[in-house]
Formats: sequence, structure tokens, C-alpha cells
Amino acid sequence: MRSRAAAYPLLAVLAWGAMFPILASALSRVDPLNLTTARYLFATVILVAILLFREGPAALRLGGRGVEVVVLGVVGFAGFNLLTNLALEHAAPQQISLFVATTPVITQLVRWARDGVRPKPLLLALSLVALLGVGLVITRGSLVGFGQFGLGGLMMIGAVLGWGIYTHGASRFGAWSPLRFTTLTALAGTAAMLAASIGADAVGWQHAPAAADLVAVTPQLAYAVIVAAVVAVLAWNTGVQRLGAANAALFMNLVPVTTFVVQIVRGYRPEAIELVGAAITIAALVAANLATRARTRSSSLPRPTAVTDPAAVVDPVAVAAR
Repeated sequence: MRSRAAAYPLLAVLAWGAMFPILASALSRVDPLNLTTARYLFATVILVAILLFREGPAALRLGGRGVEVVVLGVVGFAGFNLLTNLALEHAAPQQISLFVATTPVITQLVRWARDGVRPKPLLLALSLVALLGVGLVITRGSLVGFGQFGLGGLMMIGAVLGWGIYTHGASRFGAWSPLRFTTLTALAGTAAMLAASIGADAVGWQHAPAAADLVAVTPQLAYAVIVAAVVAVLAWNTGVQRLGAANAALFMNLVPVTTFVVQIVRGYRPEAIELVGAAITIAALVAANLATRARTRSSSLPRPTAVTDPAAVVDPVAVAAR
């Protein structure tokens, strides 16, 4: 069951890893805030249509959790995506993607601060090992590269913190379907993005794209909407519900490795130290998954349903059906 559940976050991070170079190529025609807003306007329309078809109008109700949904939508969707696109103007895609690998550690720290759940030493250690592997991939074994991030790096720190909060929040909505949670938080986040873009256009910080510009980036926008926004975010939230926030977040270490592979396909030739780093990252993820499954099998007592740790929910589908 957990092996199949792991396919969801894996699909999401592979899609996001390819997204960084794709979005970077579109920023030459469309400003970052407008690009992000256009992407999620289309994606949200698709998500709402799917939600209405699958679960009906009642699924659009917030069920008394409106404030939480809005905060997660603004911090997660708007915060992460706006800051990431802005950061891509200041650093290369593979540099930006390095910061995404800090998501496992950030998520565990958010969970510790929010729920008082201390990170399991093994899981935290494997997160750090995977992060070390990613660092080797991106920096080619030299610490000099870390001094080149500048403003883009600061933006990504904020972006990753926002996504860690969103990931933790998603795991607390076990009674909602991943589709419902994704759609409602996307609506809130898209509204915030639209407000930010309108404000930036009004003060001259950026300029509304012409029709020709949008047509020019149609392929990139199509990938960012359908694959990276709709499919990947749905897969991610499904994985968070089934694996728990801390375990799902481990897969974020593969984002920069995927970006690295995309760059190779585009003609980049890696050094041996980079290949070693990729192997370390993958090995740490596999070890974390095996350790999690072993811990699950060793636990013979049922967990109470009224806990704050969503990983205690064995079958979220059954919970959602209640």
C-alpha cells in the first residue's frame, strides 16, 4: 500500500523538477507575477470543473475552515509560486531547485512547532543525507557555489518555508479529498496572486503581457498548468494524506536532481561528483521509505483517530467516506 502511495509524491516532484527550466524560458516574454497568475487562473478553472463533476457543488463549502484554507492557499500556492518565479530572474534553475531540497527538514520543523511532534531521528538524518547529496549535485563539491544565490536564494527560503507550512496543513485535512483541498486552497492562492499582479502592474513594477507574449509561451504555460499545477499538486496532496507530511516531503529532494537531468538532456555534461550526489539522494529516499514501512509493520496497536499526526490515519479514503 505504501509503495503505491509513494508513486503520488514521486510523480509530483518529477513534474516540478522539470518545471524550473521550463518556467525560466518563459520569463523572457512574461513577467514572473503575471506568468504565475496566468498559470493558476487556468489551473484553478480546471480544478473547479473537476471538483464539481466528481463531488458536486457541496464540495465548494469551506465547512467552518475558511480561515485555515485561505491562509494555506495564500502561503502555499501564492507564496511558493510567486517567490519561485521571482527567484528565477536572479539565479539559474538548478541553483533555485537546490533550496527545494530543504523542504523535508522545514516540514518536520513546522510539524514540531505546530503539533509538538518531534522529528524521528532516523527520518531527520536521512533528510540531511539526501540534502547533502543534492548539494553535491548542484555545487559539484565546491562550497563556492553557495555564495552566488543572493536575492534569489533569499526568495527561495521564503518560498520553501511557505510550502512546508502548506504541506503540513494539507496533512490536517484527512477528512477532505485531495481534490477538494487542492481546489479550495488554489482558489484562495489564485485570488492573492491576481491581487499581487494587478498591484504590480498598476505601479509599473511589471507590465501586463500582450497577447503575442502569451501565445509565444503557450507550450511552457500548458505544461505549467496541466502537468505541474493540476496533476502534480493533486498527486502531492494525495501522497501527503497517505504517507504523512514528513514522509512525503522527503521526495522533494528529487526535485533538483530532476532539474539536473533536464539540463543534461539539454546538453549539460555532469562531473563524477554530481553523479555521486544523485546516487546519495536516491539511496537516502529509498532507505527512508523502507524504514517507514518497517516501522508501520512493527506497530500492532491501532492508533486513535483524534490525533494530530495524519500519518496515524491508515486509510484516508475510508475516513473521507464517513
